[in-house]
Amino acid sequence: MVRISYSALSLLLLLSSSNVSSFQLSAPSLQQRNNIVAKKNGDQPSLTSRLDATATDVDNEKKLQERKKELLTLLLGSEGSSKNNENGIVDPVLCDPVTKEQISVVARGNNVVLGGQESNNKGITFELTSPSNKYSGSSDTFLNLLTPVDEDANDNNDNDNNNFLQRATRQLAPLIPPQLRSVLSVAGIDDSYIPMRDLFTSPSVSFAYERGWRQGFASAGFPGADREFVMATEYFAPVASSDGAVVVDMSCATGLFTRRFAAKDTYGRVLGCDYSDAMLTEARRRINNADGIKKMKTTQLDLVQLDVGQIPMSDGSVDALHAGAAMHCWPDLDAAISEIYRVLKPGGRYFATTFLSTYFSVLNTQNDDSTPISQLAFQNFKSTDTLKELLVRNGFDSDKTSLEVLGAACVVIRAEK
Repeated sequence: MVRISYSALSLLLLLSSSNVSSFQLSAPSLQQRNNIVAKKNGDQPSLTSRLDATATDVDNEKKLQERKKELLTLLLGSEGSSKNNENGIVDPVLCDPVTKEQISVVARGNNVVLGGQESNNKGITFELTSPSNKYSGSSDTFLNLLTPVDEDANDNNDNDNNNFLQRATRQLAPLIPPQLRSVLSVAGIDDSYIPMRDLFTSPSVSFAYERGWRQGFASAGFPGADREFVMATEYFAPVASSDGAVVVDMSCATGLFTRRFAAKDTYGRVLGCDYSDAMLTEARRRINNADGIKKMKTTQLDLVQLDVGQIPMSDGSVDALHAGAAMHCWPDLDAAISEIYRVLKPGGRYFATTFLSTYFSVLNTQNDDSTPISQLAFQNFKSTDTLKELLVRNGFDSDKTSLEVLGAACVVIRAEK
Protein backbone atom coordinates (compact mmCIF):
# COMPACT_ATOMS: atom_id res chain seq x y z
CA MET A 1 0.00 0.00 0.00
CA VAL A 2 1.38 3.41 -0.95
CA ARG A 3 1.75 5.61 2.14
CA ILE A 4 1.55 9.11 0.65
CA SER A 5 -0.97 11.87 1.28
CA TYR A 6 -3.25 13.82 -1.03
CA SER A 7 -0.61 16.54 -0.74
CA ALA A 8 1.66 14.61 -3.08
CA LEU A 9 -1.16 14.34 -5.60
CA SER A 10 -1.94 18.05 -5.22
CA LEU A 11 1.71 18.98 -5.69
CA LEU A 12 1.93 16.77 -8.76
CA LEU A 13 -1.11 18.46 -10.26
CA LEU A 14 0.53 21.79 -9.50
CA LEU A 15 3.75 20.72 -11.20
CA SER A 16 1.73 19.61 -14.23
CA SER A 17 -0.19 22.88 -14.59
CA SER A 18 0.33 25.48 -17.30
CA ASN A 19 1.97 27.77 -14.73
CA VAL A 20 4.80 25.33 -14.15
CA SER A 21 7.45 27.74 -15.38
CA SER A 22 6.68 30.12 -12.53
CA PHE A 23 7.21 27.50 -9.83
CA GLN A 24 10.51 28.21 -8.05
CA LEU A 25 12.42 25.23 -6.70
CA SER A 26 15.27 27.30 -5.31
CA ALA A 27 16.13 30.81 -4.25
CA PRO A 28 17.36 33.21 -6.96
CA SER A 29 21.02 32.78 -7.83
CA LEU A 30 23.63 35.44 -6.99
CA GLN A 31 23.65 36.49 -10.63
CA GLN A 32 19.84 36.79 -10.68
CA ARG A 33 19.94 38.95 -7.56
CA ASN A 34 22.57 41.16 -9.18
CA ASN A 35 20.29 41.54 -12.20
CA ILE A 36 17.44 42.63 -9.93
CA VAL A 37 19.70 45.27 -8.36
CA ALA A 38 20.81 46.39 -11.81
CA LYS A 39 17.21 46.82 -12.93
CA LYS A 40 16.44 48.92 -9.86
CA ASN A 41 19.43 51.14 -10.72
CA GLY A 42 18.27 51.52 -14.30
CA ASP A 43 21.07 49.37 -15.77
CA GLN A 44 20.57 46.62 -18.32
CA PRO A 45 21.92 43.13 -17.47
CA SER A 46 24.83 42.08 -19.65
CA LEU A 47 24.53 39.36 -22.28
CA THR A 48 26.57 37.07 -20.02
CA SER A 49 24.19 37.76 -17.14
CA ARG A 50 21.17 36.98 -19.30
CA LEU A 51 22.75 33.72 -20.51
CA ASP A 52 23.57 32.73 -16.91
CA ALA A 53 19.98 33.45 -15.85
CA THR A 54 18.65 31.37 -18.76
CA ALA A 55 20.91 28.48 -17.77
CA THR A 56 19.59 28.71 -14.20
CA ASP A 57 15.98 28.59 -15.47
CA VAL A 58 16.78 25.50 -17.55
CA ASP A 59 18.37 23.88 -14.49
CA ASN A 60 15.29 24.65 -12.40
CA GLU A 61 13.03 23.22 -15.10
CA LYS A 62 15.15 20.03 -15.15
CA LYS A 63 14.84 19.71 -11.36
CA LEU A 64 11.10 20.31 -11.66
CA GLN A 65 10.69 17.47 -14.16
CA GLU A 66 12.79 15.16 -11.98
CA ARG A 67 10.58 15.93 -8.98
CA LYS A 68 7.46 15.23 -11.04
CA LYS A 69 8.94 11.91 -12.14
CA GLU A 70 9.60 10.99 -8.50
CA LEU A 71 5.99 11.71 -7.56
CA LEU A 72 4.70 9.73 -10.54
CA THR A 73 6.79 6.79 -9.39
CA LEU A 74 5.39 7.01 -5.87
CA LEU A 75 1.79 7.27 -7.04
CA LEU A 76 1.75 5.02 -10.09
CA GLY A 77 4.62 2.59 -9.68
CA SER A 78 8.02 2.34 -11.33
CA GLU A 79 6.59 1.99 -14.83
CA GLY A 80 4.89 5.41 -14.65
CA SER A 81 1.63 3.85 -15.81
CA SER A 82 -1.52 6.02 -15.85
CA LYS A 83 -3.42 3.19 -14.17
CA ASN A 84 -4.69 4.20 -10.73
CA ASN A 85 -3.08 2.40 -7.80
CA GLU A 86 -5.74 -0.09 -6.72
CA ASN A 87 -4.38 -0.33 -3.17
CA GLY A 88 -4.98 3.35 -2.60
CA ILE A 89 -3.15 6.07 -0.76
CA VAL A 90 -3.16 6.04 3.05
CA ASP A 91 -4.42 9.39 4.27
CA PRO A 92 -2.24 10.77 7.10
CA VAL A 93 -5.14 12.63 8.74
CA LEU A 94 -8.52 11.11 7.85
CA CYS A 95 -9.70 7.85 9.38
CA ASP A 96 -12.84 5.77 9.92
CA PRO A 97 -15.15 7.88 12.15
CA VAL A 98 -16.30 4.89 14.19
CA THR A 99 -13.30 2.57 14.48
CA LYS A 100 -10.57 5.22 13.97
CA GLU A 101 -8.82 2.82 11.59
CA GLN A 102 -6.68 4.30 8.82
CA ILE A 103 -8.36 5.05 5.52
CA SER A 104 -6.91 4.34 2.10
CA VAL A 105 -8.09 6.44 -0.84
CA VAL A 106 -8.50 5.42 -4.47
CA ALA A 107 -9.24 8.05 -7.12
CA ARG A 108 -11.23 7.14 -10.20
CA GLY A 109 -12.30 9.11 -13.24
CA ASN A 110 -11.44 9.96 -16.82
CA ASN A 111 -9.85 13.23 -15.71
CA VAL A 112 -7.20 11.67 -13.48
CA VAL A 113 -4.38 12.80 -15.78
CA LEU A 114 -1.45 13.16 -13.43
CA GLY A 115 1.11 14.22 -15.99
CA GLY A 116 -1.01 16.22 -18.42
CA GLN A 117 -1.41 19.93 -19.02
CA GLU A 118 -5.22 19.75 -18.76
CA SER A 119 -5.44 18.17 -15.33
CA ASN A 120 -7.85 20.24 -13.20
CA ASN A 121 -8.78 17.75 -10.49
CA LYS A 122 -12.46 17.84 -11.48
CA GLY A 123 -14.81 14.95 -12.13
CA ILE A 124 -12.86 12.59 -9.88
CA THR A 125 -14.62 10.16 -7.54
CA PHE A 126 -12.96 8.81 -4.42
CA GLU A 127 -13.31 5.49 -2.65
CA LEU A 128 -12.28 5.80 1.00
CA THR A 129 -11.86 2.41 2.63
CA SER A 130 -11.01 1.27 6.15
CA PRO A 131 -10.83 -2.39 7.22
CA SER A 132 -14.39 -1.98 8.55
CA ASN A 133 -16.23 0.43 6.24
CA LYS A 134 -16.24 2.05 2.83
CA TYR A 135 -17.02 5.71 2.17
CA SER A 136 -17.22 7.82 -0.97
CA GLY A 137 -16.53 11.30 -2.22
CA SER A 138 -16.02 13.52 -5.23
CA SER A 139 -13.66 16.32 -6.17
CA ASP A 140 -16.73 18.24 -7.35
CA THR A 141 -18.49 18.03 -3.97
CA PHE A 142 -16.97 16.61 -0.78
CA LEU A 143 -15.72 13.49 0.99
CA ASN A 144 -18.61 11.80 2.79
CA LEU A 145 -17.28 10.38 6.05
CA LEU A 146 -20.68 10.57 7.71
CA THR A 147 -22.56 7.76 5.98
CA PRO A 148 -20.85 4.51 4.92
CA VAL A 149 -21.56 3.11 1.48
CA ASP A 150 -24.18 0.36 1.67
CA GLU A 151 -22.34 -2.61 0.20
CA ASP A 152 -25.55 -4.67 0.22
CA ALA A 153 -27.47 -2.21 -1.99
CA ASN A 154 -28.38 -3.61 -5.40
CA ASP A 155 -26.56 -0.80 -7.15
CA ASN A 156 -25.35 2.73 -6.69
CA ASN A 157 -28.75 4.12 -7.61
CA ASP A 158 -30.38 2.31 -4.67
CA ASN A 159 -27.78 3.75 -2.31
CA ASP A 160 -28.14 7.26 -3.76
CA ASN A 161 -31.95 7.08 -3.55
CA ASN A 162 -31.83 6.03 0.09
CA ASN A 163 -29.46 8.88 0.95
CA PHE A 164 -31.73 11.30 -0.87
CA LEU A 165 -34.76 10.13 1.15
CA GLN A 166 -32.82 10.51 4.39
CA ARG A 167 -31.80 14.06 3.53
CA ALA A 168 -35.27 15.05 2.34
CA THR A 169 -36.90 13.66 5.47
CA ARG A 170 -34.63 15.68 7.75
CA GLN A 171 -35.11 18.87 5.77
CA LEU A 172 -38.91 18.52 5.80
CA ALA A 173 -39.18 17.10 9.33
CA PRO A 174 -40.59 20.29 10.91
CA LEU A 175 -43.53 20.09 8.50
CA ILE A 176 -44.19 16.36 9.01
CA PRO A 177 -46.71 15.42 11.75
CA PRO A 178 -45.15 13.21 14.48
CA GLN A 179 -47.46 10.28 13.68
CA LEU A 180 -46.29 10.29 10.07
CA ARG A 181 -42.69 10.38 11.18
CA SER A 182 -43.34 7.10 12.99
CA VAL A 183 -44.62 5.59 9.75
CA LEU A 184 -41.43 6.68 8.00
CA SER A 185 -39.40 5.06 10.76
CA VAL A 186 -41.19 1.75 10.25
CA ALA A 187 -40.42 2.07 6.53
CA GLY A 188 -36.71 2.20 7.35
CA ILE A 189 -36.25 5.95 6.94
CA ASP A 190 -34.53 7.82 9.76
CA ASP A 191 -37.24 9.97 11.35
CA SER A 192 -35.03 11.58 14.03
CA TYR A 193 -34.91 15.35 13.83
CA ILE A 194 -32.67 17.44 16.05
CA PRO A 195 -33.40 21.14 15.42
CA MET A 196 -29.98 22.55 16.32
CA ARG A 197 -28.32 20.12 13.92
CA ASP A 198 -30.79 19.49 11.12
CA LEU A 199 -31.97 23.07 10.60
CA PHE A 200 -28.73 23.65 8.71
CA THR A 201 -29.30 20.77 6.31
CA SER A 202 -31.90 22.89 4.51
CA PRO A 203 -30.76 24.35 1.15
CA SER A 204 -32.66 27.55 1.98
CA VAL A 205 -30.45 28.08 5.05
CA SER A 206 -27.23 27.40 3.15
CA PHE A 207 -28.42 29.86 0.49
CA ALA A 208 -29.10 32.56 3.08
CA TYR A 209 -26.05 31.97 5.27
CA GLU A 210 -23.68 34.44 3.60
CA ARG A 211 -26.52 36.56 2.25
CA GLY A 212 -27.37 38.20 5.55
CA TRP A 213 -27.73 35.37 8.08
CA ARG A 214 -24.10 35.32 9.29
CA GLN A 215 -23.79 39.09 9.09
CA GLY A 216 -26.67 39.36 11.55
CA PHE A 217 -24.47 37.89 14.29
CA ALA A 218 -22.92 41.34 14.71
CA SER A 219 -25.84 42.28 16.95
CA ALA A 220 -24.58 39.73 19.49
CA GLY A 221 -21.06 41.13 19.39
CA PHE A 222 -19.44 38.90 16.76
CA PRO A 223 -16.44 40.74 15.27
CA GLY A 224 -17.18 39.90 11.63
CA ALA A 225 -15.53 37.29 9.44
CA ASP A 226 -12.41 39.27 8.56
CA ARG A 227 -11.62 40.22 12.14
CA GLU A 228 -12.38 36.73 13.50
CA PHE A 229 -10.09 35.25 10.86
CA VAL A 230 -7.24 37.52 12.01
CA MET A 231 -7.90 36.61 15.66
CA ALA A 232 -7.84 32.88 14.84
CA THR A 233 -4.71 32.96 12.67
CA GLU A 234 -2.84 35.03 15.26
CA TYR A 235 -3.69 32.45 17.91
CA PHE A 236 -2.74 29.58 15.59
CA ALA A 237 0.56 31.14 14.46
CA PRO A 238 2.88 29.52 17.06
CA VAL A 239 1.70 26.00 16.21
CA ALA A 240 0.65 26.28 12.55
CA SER A 241 3.50 28.23 11.00
CA SER A 242 5.06 25.40 8.96
CA ASP A 243 3.97 24.66 5.41
CA GLY A 244 2.91 21.18 6.56
CA ALA A 245 0.46 22.37 9.20
CA VAL A 246 -3.06 20.88 9.22
CA VAL A 247 -5.87 23.34 9.98
CA VAL A 248 -9.50 22.25 10.42
CA ASP A 249 -12.51 24.55 10.01
CA MET A 250 -15.19 22.64 11.94
CA SER A 251 -18.86 23.30 11.15
CA CYS A 252 -17.59 25.32 8.23
CA ALA A 253 -21.08 25.98 6.78
CA THR A 254 -20.62 27.64 3.37
CA GLY A 255 -16.85 27.86 3.76
CA LEU A 256 -16.75 31.46 4.98
CA PHE A 257 -13.56 30.80 6.96
CA THR A 258 -12.42 27.72 5.03
CA ARG A 259 -11.80 29.90 1.99
CA ARG A 260 -9.81 32.38 4.06
CA PHE A 261 -7.63 29.71 5.66
CA ALA A 262 -6.96 28.12 2.26
CA ALA A 263 -6.32 31.38 0.39
CA LYS A 264 -3.71 32.29 3.00
CA ASP A 265 -1.73 29.53 1.27
CA THR A 266 0.70 28.96 4.13
CA TYR A 267 -0.78 25.78 5.63
CA GLY A 268 -0.11 22.31 4.30
CA ARG A 269 -3.74 21.26 4.43
CA VAL A 270 -7.07 22.88 5.22
CA LEU A 271 -10.14 20.73 5.90
CA GLY A 272 -13.57 22.36 5.81
CA CYS A 273 -15.95 20.09 7.73
CA ASP A 274 -19.71 20.12 8.24
CA TYR A 275 -22.63 17.79 8.94
CA SER A 276 -24.83 19.37 6.26
CA ASP A 277 -24.42 18.33 2.63
CA ALA A 278 -26.36 21.46 1.61
CA MET A 279 -23.79 23.65 3.35
CA LEU A 280 -20.88 21.74 1.82
CA THR A 281 -22.42 21.95 -1.65
CA GLU A 282 -22.68 25.73 -1.31
CA ALA A 283 -19.15 25.82 0.11
CA ARG A 284 -17.84 23.98 -2.95
CA ARG A 285 -19.65 26.39 -5.29
CA ARG A 286 -18.11 29.38 -3.54
CA ILE A 287 -14.66 27.78 -3.45
CA ASN A 288 -14.80 27.15 -7.19
CA ASN A 289 -15.55 30.84 -7.75
CA ALA A 290 -12.93 32.22 -5.34
CA ASP A 291 -9.93 33.79 -7.08
CA GLY A 292 -7.66 33.33 -4.06
CA ILE A 293 -8.28 29.58 -4.04
CA LYS A 294 -7.33 29.25 -7.70
CA LYS A 295 -3.92 30.79 -7.00
CA MET A 296 -2.97 28.39 -4.18
CA LYS A 297 0.43 26.72 -4.50
CA THR A 298 1.04 25.33 -1.02
CA THR A 299 -2.28 24.42 0.58
CA GLN A 300 -4.34 21.32 -0.11
CA LEU A 301 -8.05 21.99 0.46
CA ASP A 302 -10.63 19.27 1.19
CA LEU A 303 -14.30 19.42 2.20
CA VAL A 304 -15.50 16.64 4.50
CA GLN A 305 -18.99 15.68 5.64
CA LEU A 306 -18.86 14.40 9.22
CA ASP A 307 -20.35 14.36 12.69
CA VAL A 308 -18.36 16.47 15.16
CA GLY A 309 -19.17 13.87 17.82
CA GLN A 310 -17.28 11.24 15.76
CA ILE A 311 -14.52 13.15 13.99
CA PRO A 312 -12.92 10.98 11.28
CA MET A 313 -9.37 12.09 12.00
CA SER A 314 -6.49 10.25 13.63
CA ASP A 315 -5.26 10.98 17.14
CA GLY A 316 -2.92 13.98 17.27
CA SER A 317 -3.14 14.74 13.55
CA VAL A 318 -4.37 18.38 13.63
CA ASP A 319 -2.32 21.47 14.46
CA ALA A 320 -5.20 23.93 14.83
CA LEU A 321 -8.99 23.76 14.80
CA HIS A 322 -11.46 26.61 14.30
CA ALA A 323 -15.19 26.51 15.03
CA GLY A 324 -16.90 29.80 14.24
CA ALA A 325 -20.42 30.33 15.60
CA ALA A 326 -20.84 26.58 15.88
CA MET A 327 -20.81 25.06 19.37
CA HIS A 328 -24.38 26.11 20.16
CA CYS A 329 -25.46 23.84 17.27
CA TRP A 330 -23.73 20.66 18.51
CA PRO A 331 -26.19 18.20 20.13
CA ASP A 332 -23.59 16.22 22.10
CA LEU A 333 -21.12 18.77 23.44
CA ASP A 334 -19.07 16.37 25.55
CA ALA A 335 -18.54 14.04 22.61
CA ALA A 336 -17.60 16.95 20.35
CA ILE A 337 -15.10 18.60 22.69
CA SER A 338 -13.47 15.31 23.66
CA GLU A 339 -13.07 14.48 19.96
CA ILE A 340 -11.53 17.88 19.25
CA TYR A 341 -9.09 17.35 22.11
CA ARG A 342 -8.24 13.88 20.76
CA VAL A 343 -7.42 14.97 17.20
CA LEU A 344 -5.27 17.96 18.22
CA LYS A 345 -1.53 17.45 18.41
CA PRO A 346 0.15 18.09 21.77
CA GLY A 347 0.28 21.88 21.94
CA GLY A 348 -2.42 22.11 19.25
CA ARG A 349 -4.87 24.99 19.52
CA TYR A 350 -8.64 25.36 19.45
CA PHE A 351 -10.26 28.72 18.61
CA ALA A 352 -14.04 29.07 18.69
CA THR A 353 -16.85 31.61 18.87
CA THR A 354 -20.36 30.95 20.11
CA PHE A 355 -23.39 32.60 21.73
CA LEU A 356 -24.36 33.06 25.34
CA SER A 357 -27.96 31.97 25.98
CA THR A 358 -29.09 35.57 26.52
CA TYR A 359 -29.04 36.01 22.76
CA PHE A 360 -31.74 33.33 22.45
CA SER A 361 -33.92 34.73 25.25
CA VAL A 362 -37.08 34.69 23.14
CA LEU A 363 -36.61 31.02 22.26
CA ASN A 364 -35.66 30.16 25.83
CA THR A 365 -39.02 31.34 27.20
CA GLN A 366 -40.53 28.25 25.59
CA ASN A 367 -38.06 25.90 27.28
CA ASP A 368 -36.79 25.11 30.76
CA ASP A 369 -34.05 22.94 32.25
CA SER A 370 -36.18 19.83 31.76
CA THR A 371 -36.45 20.30 27.98
CA PRO A 372 -34.53 17.50 26.21
CA ILE A 373 -31.47 18.58 24.22
CA SER A 374 -32.97 16.97 21.13
CA GLN A 375 -35.85 19.48 21.25
CA LEU A 376 -33.81 22.66 21.80
CA ALA A 377 -33.18 25.01 18.90
CA PHE A 378 -29.71 25.82 20.30
CA GLN A 379 -27.49 24.94 23.26
CA ASN A 380 -27.91 27.26 26.26
CA PHE A 381 -24.57 28.55 27.50
CA LYS A 382 -25.56 30.60 30.52
CA SER A 383 -22.04 31.83 31.30
CA THR A 384 -18.39 31.53 30.35
CA ASP A 385 -17.96 29.33 33.44
CA THR A 386 -20.32 26.80 31.86
CA LEU A 387 -18.19 26.72 28.72
CA LYS A 388 -14.88 26.51 30.57
CA GLU A 389 -16.15 23.61 32.66
CA LEU A 390 -17.14 21.84 29.44
CA LEU A 391 -13.63 22.27 28.00
CA VAL A 392 -11.80 21.20 31.16
CA ARG A 393 -13.82 18.05 31.82
CA ASN A 394 -13.07 16.91 28.28
CA GLY A 395 -9.30 17.22 28.50
CA PHE A 396 -8.23 20.85 28.19
CA ASP A 397 -6.07 22.35 30.93
CA SER A 398 -7.77 25.16 32.82
CA ASP A 399 -4.55 27.18 32.78
CA LYS A 400 -4.33 26.92 29.00
CA THR A 401 -7.96 27.89 28.37
CA SER A 402 -9.25 31.46 28.14
CA LEU A 403 -12.66 32.91 27.34
CA GLU A 404 -13.72 36.48 26.66
CA VAL A 405 -17.07 38.07 25.92
CA LEU A 406 -17.46 40.51 23.04
CA GLY A 407 -20.51 42.74 22.93
CA ALA A 408 -23.75 41.40 24.37
CA ALA A 409 -23.40 37.66 23.85
CA CYS A 410 -20.40 36.57 21.75
CA VAL A 411 -17.93 34.29 23.53
CA VAL A 412 -14.40 33.82 22.13
CA ILE A 413 -12.67 30.62 23.22
CA ARG A 414 -8.95 29.89 23.08
CA ALA A 415 -7.75 26.52 24.33
CA GLU A 416 -4.44 24.70 23.98
CA LYS A 417 -3.93 20.96 24.33
